[in-house]
Amino acid sequence: MYARSTTVHGNPAAIDVGIAYANEAVIPAVRDMDGCVGLSMLVDRESGHCIVTTAWADCESMHRSADDVRGIRDRTAEILCGPAEVQEWEIAALHRRYETRHGACTRVIWTEGDPAAMDRVVDTLRTGLLPRVAELPGFCSVSMMVDRPTGRTATAVTYDNRAAMEQAGGRARTLRREFLQAMGMRLTGAASFDLVLAHLRVPETV
Repeated sequence: MYARSTTVHGNPAAIDVGIAYANEAVIPAVRDMDGCVGLSMLVDRESGHCIVTTAWADCESMHRSADDVRGIRDRTAEILCGPAEVQEWEIAALHRRYETRHGACTRVIWTEGDPAAMDRVVDTLRTGLLPRVAELPGFCSVSMMVDRPTGRTATAVTYDNRAAMEQAGGRARTLRREFLQAMGMRLTGAASFDLVLAHLRVPETV
């Protein structure tokens, strides 16, 4: 499974209009594209930071969709009042305890490491880290997306609500620190979001 994420650092005042556009125009446009298996949208209402991610059955269908989604992406960025940054990923690991509910929040962690070590990183996440993350209060799901040529990863942990995410914060940071040290990886960013759209049909990998 593969994914394309579009990140926009936009205007906080435009967030609700952007969500409405994604719900009313973007989802209907992409869900009928060959190989598309869903869309999610993360927003930070205070900063205007938004991430729209489309998921695809394979790399080929993701690449075939590039021309069709370009206009949609440009319009989304225009509505959100910020430039769009695009990244393509492999969905290397996904586990969900249950489907998310209204009010769910997501913590995203970005890292860099040795591209040659990506298989070991993913295997360790699946067998060592994931069972411990799943014990965090309010845990809903976790996914890791990887860019193998660069060694970059984006890991998203979703919780029932913001209170649960904040309650889990200390333990989650300890787990993250231990994992990154063991894997020889570098933290490049972290941010918290409201999960406002989660129309995903991506199967679990673990």
